[in-house]
Amino acid sequence: MTGAISRLLARLERWGTAAENASLVLLLGSLMILAVGQIVLRTFFDSGLIWADELLRIMVLWIALIASVAAARSKRHLRIDILSHFVPERYTQVPGIIVDGFTSSICGLLAWHSFRFLQITIEMDDTVLVDFPSWIAYGILPVAFFLMCYRFFVLCAKGMVDIFSAKKVPEAAK
Repeated sequence: MTGAISRLLARLERWGTAAENASLVLLLGSLMILAVGQIVLRTFFDSGLIWADELLRIMVLWIALIASVAAARSKRHLRIDILSHFVPERYTQVPGIIVDGFTSSICGLLAWHSFRFLQITIEMDDTVLVDFPSWIAYGILPVAFFLMCYRFFVLCAKGMVDIFSAKKVPEAAK
């Protein structure tokens, strides 16, 4: 049973990674085409698309948040690691576990408040891009922060399991 669950989780992880990468490529390509097209329209034809600048801002938001989720997945997010230089070798994982737990809680808090923000935009019937519901454009916020919360929680939990299993292995080897 455990093998089937781990295979399912591995498959879901591969699909999630593929979806993140495909979304980033599609959004970045669309962003570049739209931005260059807007520049060409303004430079050579003295016109442009009314909604293009706002769409470009929304696309940058989506790219930044999807890239943040991908960075959290592969542990390539911004991390300032000063403490590990001053902590003894066997305790170097402890600051990382604390930071991952703290980051998970902050991302969870941001996910909750961005969900509340979406509820307000739905209630206010707010729009972007000339009558497009803004909650769809900003729907990436709670999803991305929840995924980052989940990923940092898993990193924290894995670190704690590693610490406790590392203490048991040397005793069994003796």
